[in-house]
Amino acid sequence: MDALSDVLRIANLTGGVFLHAEFFAPWCINSQLSSEDCSPFLGPTAHLILYHYVAEGELLFRVEGNDAEPTALRAGEVILLPRNDRHVMGSDVNLAPVDGHTLISSPTDGGLFTIHHGGNGARTRLICGFLGCDSGDGNPIFTTLPPALHLRVEEAGAAEWIRSTFQFAADEISAGRPGSESVLAKLSELLFVEAVRRYAENLPDDETGWLAGLRDPYVSRALALFHREVTRRWTMDEIARTVGLSRSALADRFTRLIGTAPMHYLANWRMHVARQRLRSTPASLAQVAEAVGYESEAAFSHAFKKAFGVAPATWRRSP
Repeated sequence: MDALSDVLRIANLTGGVFLHAEFFAPWCINSQLSSEDCSPFLGPTAHLILYHYVAEGELLFRVEGNDAEPTALRAGEVILLPRNDRHVMGSDVNLAPVDGHTLISSPTDGGLFTIHHGGNGARTRLICGFLGCDSGDGNPIFTTLPPALHLRVEEAGAAEWIRSTFQFAADEISAGRPGSESVLAKLSELLFVEAVRRYAENLPDDETGWLAGLRDPYVSRALALFHREVTRRWTMDEIARTVGLSRSALADRFTRLIGTAPMHYLANWRMHVARQRLRSTPASLAQVAEAVGYESEAAFSHAFKKAFGVAPATWRRSP
């Protein structure tokens, strides 16, 4: 298993569709999802990722607090917010924004929540959805991504089938056909993976961070080994020899790109895997400890409490 797939697996992405929105120029709203917004679809979730798909029209988008020029989005494009940052969007983002939550209408026939807002100008139609995941804080993907990821309509390749499928599902919703919500929910998971892959492929050569490490032949090999054999009791000498570098050269390269030493990264990753297993499986503490490379339950419990501030048994019982 490659490291990116493993990190996404541990995150346990689950998609949901939030609402179908129609805006008419001039308009401007600000928005940020809450756990309460998503609980009818996902139940309790530790981390939220928001997306907006532009089915028709165009808009301007900006993360609140960001002084950069707003991003222009056109029909067929998607913006994802990996950390669910509060954001402003509209036909003109310099207008006084309306709180998006105050505009939402509940479904009356089991369909989507809706928004119908604005003036008498050009129409923009959005499908807004979200992803829940088990671990945002400390997950190497979410800590390295920017506040917003933009999939552009002119980009060809793998994103094309996502856009065409989104358009189909959006048309299904517009026509009121059943089943479209399930299509969009699954598609939103694939959409996030595609956005992350595209972001990683286009990183500048001098970029650092976990995704940048995937492009380095030695660091990516070390990451793949850590993720493929998380139970193995690696030593620094062994991992360096396996990837084909000296111990010091690998340590310097890994630390410069990832931001932490190799063995420290492995220890942190084991804790994330353990947390996921505690939440999603009935395995005993001893079994979880063994599954992440610890020889004893006591050593595992000590490491888990040091990482998360609570004993694993206590954490498992928490809501």
